[in-house]
Amino acid sequence: MSETEHEAGPGADGAHSGNARAHGADLGTAHAHGADLGTARADGADPAAARADRGAAGAGPRRVGVGMVGYAFMGAAHSQGWRTVGHVFDLPLGARLAAVCGRDGSAVRAAADRLGWAAAETDWRALIARDDVDIVDICTPGDSHAEIAVAALDAGKHVLCEKPLANTVEEAEAMAAAAERAAARGQVAMVGFNYRRVPALALARRMVAEGRLGTLRHVRLTYLQDWLVDPGFPLTWRLRKDRAGSGALGDLGAHIVDLAQFLTGEAVAGVSALTETFVRERPLPEGSSTGITAAGAGAEPGAGARADGGSGSGSGFGQVTVDDAAVFTARFPSGALATFEATRFATGRKNALRLELNGSEGSLAFDLERLNELSFHDHTEPAASAGFRRILVTEPGHPYLEAWWPPGHGLGYEHTFVHQARDLLHAIATGTAPTPSFADGLSVQRVLAAVEESAEKNAVYTPVSGPTPTPAPVNASVNLV
Repeated sequence: MSETEHEAGPGADGAHSGNARAHGADLGTAHAHGADLGTARADGADPAAARADRGAAGAGPRRVGVGMVGYAFMGAAHSQGWRTVGHVFDLPLGARLAAVCGRDGSAVRAAADRLGWAAAETDWRALIARDDVDIVDICTPGDSHAEIAVAALDAGKHVLCEKPLANTVEEAEAMAAAAERAAARGQVAMVGFNYRRVPALALARRMVAEGRLGTLRHVRLTYLQDWLVDPGFPLTWRLRKDRAGSGALGDLGAHIVDLAQFLTGEAVAGVSALTETFVRERPLPEGSSTGITAAGAGAEPGAGARADGGSGSGSGFGQVTVDDAAVFTARFPSGALATFEATRFATGRKNALRLELNGSEGSLAFDLERLNELSFHDHTEPAASAGFRRILVTEPGHPYLEAWWPPGHGLGYEHTFVHQARDLLHAIATGTAPTPSFADGLSVQRVLAAVEESAEKNAVYTPVSGPTPTPAPVNASVNLV
């Protein structure tokens, strides 16, 4: 998942330009250190929910200011979305990249220039307090999500928070409660499960809701990567429970749990799980560690690679305190059964998210490595001619694609973040609740907690705690209208 960078000027603020087919150059993965800490408190911050941009009259839709905390891999992806969205979609509300926040002053200023942000901060509380920030976008490790999100919501800001919502159910509950309080004041809060914004998966949800599969019987989801196979890969923050909450379970499993609940319209009722940590000690890294790669040699700068191409720092080893892989079965309230597998040890698999849904009237299958395609079997057709057929999801009538390229011209990973920004801006402009909400994020967190509890008991079936959330109607999100 490592990509190359190139420079973007600080004036790239995503000004509206109608329905143009934007160039939207990909900035890839930033090599800068991620940021997650601050010290000052933003008491007295302006609570206005969506202050209009003070630009010239008639220059397009009014714009809200975005402030982003963290600027490494996810920060670069989110920046791409914010920069591009106004160049592609006709929006009721535009976005301006007001400020980005990181702990290292020189590094965050360089990231601001590279990613297109107008200003830089070294204290997330100062970013929240800025009068020109209306949306706080959280791209930090999970241990800081709750503190930043609750503070931002209490200060009157809208919030976008990367997945998983938190490191614990208790933190997620506090965040969901803060979001509910904020909603009464007209604020919105959304979780960044970006794969919901793949057009093919949004189409799959529409087809399930329309009854094209009939009664669902089986749901199968896997998310396979291999970037931890090398035992010399350093002990990054993603391998520490105090920072990441869990390993492959939260990093990859959260995505497929959310997709399962999104596509079926049901919440997981209970699970039976096993987890394993294959490499229990790893070299301590040099400095900050943000890279994702399968080997120490050639790792991104700052990812723990030595100048001589080796991995680690040579200064000792530390304990890996998260899972390397998680496998679990699950049951939905309707009686449908599901299987899940998440691992960062599947050699040869780089970002292999695959799923299949089987129903009484048909089946759907999807592979993220072929993300412009959806496979559909209509079981109501005569057996002599029935079978899986390929749907090329590039038509203007498919979700999100009315603004992009002619049919047959595919999209990629980075476009999911453009769609995410689009949906959030629509929700703010129309005063509607966005999805996935913090309540949806809490629902996923409860499933992750049940998986960990079941694995501790050697796969004993464990019900998912908490109330069963009411699924949003299929047309609740603008992407499915």
